[in-house]
Amino acid sequence: MRHLKRTAKLGRTSEHRNAMLANLVCSLIEHKRVTTTLAKAKAARSVAEKMVTLGKKGTIHHRRLAVARLHQESAAKTLFKEIAPAFKDRRSGYTRIIKLGQRQGDAAQRAILEWVDTVVPVEAPAAAAAPATEAKPEEKK
Repeated sequence: MRHLKRTAKLGRTSEHRNAMLANLVCSLIEHKRVTTTLAKAKAARSVAEKMVTLGKKGTIHHRRLAVARLHQESAAKTLFKEIAPAFKDRRSGYTRIIKLGQRQGDAAQRAILEWVDTVVPVEAPAAAAAPATEAKPEEKK
């Protein structure tokens, strides 16, 4: 029986799962929003929130712990310089999960994992981004 076993295995070995979650959190730090499956989003949320907690403490020891978990120094720098200071007044709940529809290939439930307070610009189509300007007739002088 798996009573009180909280870790979602996600069909992977522990090393593979830890590497996948670290990469997912690094992508979340870099892009501010990640689209993945619901199970992976729920597993990555706890890792991401623990990293923000380390970032809020801000000591060299906590920076080293974050780099050891994430395996990317650039992501740790972004975490400590941009993301953690944005959440200095917030006690917890740094991420949100927005459920999407099912993936067509295997019907897996998809979700968006994103930071709560950061605003992510939505990419607009190229035609809508550049409004068409009307040609003005030239005035006769």
